[in-house]
Amino acid sequence: MKLLSIAIPCYNSQDYMEHCIESLLPGGEDVEIIIVDDGSKDRTAEIADSYAEKYPTIVKAIHQENGGHGEAVNTGIRNATGLYFKVVDSDDWVDQEAYMKILETLRELSGGSEVLDMLVSNFVYEKEGAKHKKVMKYNGILPENKMFSWSDAKHFRKGRYILMHSVIYRTQLLRDCGLELPKHTFYVDNIFVYVPLPYVKNIYYLNVDFYRYFIGREDQSVNEKVMIKRIDQQIKVNKIMVEAVDLWKLPNRKLRKYMFNYLEIITIISTIMCIRSGTEENLEKKRELWKYIKEYDIRLFHRLRNGIMGTTMNLPGKGGRKISVAAYKISQKVVGFN
Repeated sequence: MKLLSIAIPCYNSQDYMEHCIESLLPGGEDVEIIIVDDGSKDRTAEIADSYAEKYPTIVKAIHQENGGHGEAVNTGIRNATGLYFKVVDSDDWVDQEAYMKILETLRELSGGSEVLDMLVSNFVYEKEGAKHKKVMKYNGILPENKMFSWSDAKHFRKGRYILMHSVIYRTQLLRDCGLELPKHTFYVDNIFVYVPLPYVKNIYYLNVDFYRYFIGREDQSVNEKVMIKRIDQQIKVNKIMVEAVDLWKLPNRKLRKYMFNYLEIITIISTIMCIRSGTEENLEKKRELWKYIKEYDIRLFHRLRNGIMGTTMNLPGKGGRKISVAAYKISQKVVGFN
C-alpha cells in the first residue's frame, strides 16, 4: 500500500503541469501520483501518459470527460490506494525539503497506535511579481510536532484558515464522510476542506512551507474578474456548505467555532463579489443568498449576520457597501486574489 496518494487535476495544463509533477516525483515509491486529465484539448493527456509510462509504479494517468475540478478530485479519491490523500493543482508545486519531512512524518505516524486523520502544513503564496512571498502558517494556533485533537487548538484569527493547500487527509476518512464534490463547479476546494472536519479526531501540524500556491494567471479561478463572472458557482458552493454540516450539533466547541468562522468568510466572499461587480443583478443575488440562509436556518442567519463581518456586509446604501469592501482585505487572505 502506498503512503500518500497525490491527485493532480489537469485541464489544458500542458504549459505548467510538468513542473508540478517533477516536484512530486522525489517522493519515490512511497507515493502515487494520480494525474487526472479532465477532458483537456491540448497536450495534457500526452504528457500524463508519458509520465505514467516512464514511472509505472508511481504515476497513474486517468482520462475522463470534462467534469470540472471537483470531479477530477472525486476521481482522484476513487482511484487512490494511498493511506493519505493530497490534492496538488497542476500550476502549483511543492518544496522538496518540506516534502521529505512530510513523508517521514506520515511514515512514522502511520505505524503508531493512534490513527492520524489530518496533517496540516504551511503554504506559500507564489504571487507573480511579488518580492515578498506571504506564508500561511499555523504556529501559535496548532500544537507542533505532536498528535492532538480540536480541543488542543487555540483561536484562529480572522484570515487564518486551513485551506486545501495546507491539508492532507486520511483517504478512508474522505470516503467515510461521503465527500462528493459537484461537477462543473469552481471553488469546490472549500467543500473539500470543510465537510470532512467533523470526522477528524487526530491532527498533526508540521511547521514547514510545503505547498507553493501560484497566483498570477489571467484566467485563474481566483482572479477577481473571473470570480465575479462565476459568482453563481461561488454561491452554489456557499449553499452546499450551509447544508452539508449541522454546525449546532457539533459537540466540540472549538471545532464548531472554527467552522462557523470558515462558513462566515465564504459567505463574505460571495457577498463581496456581488457588491464589487456593481450590477443590480448581482446585488439581487446577494440578497437572495442571505434570504436563502435565513429560510434554511434562522439561527445560522443571525450568527453570520451578527458576526464581525456579517454586519458590515449588509449595511444599506452605497456608504454601507464601501465599508463592506474593507472586509475584502480579509477575504483576500483566503482566496489570494491575483
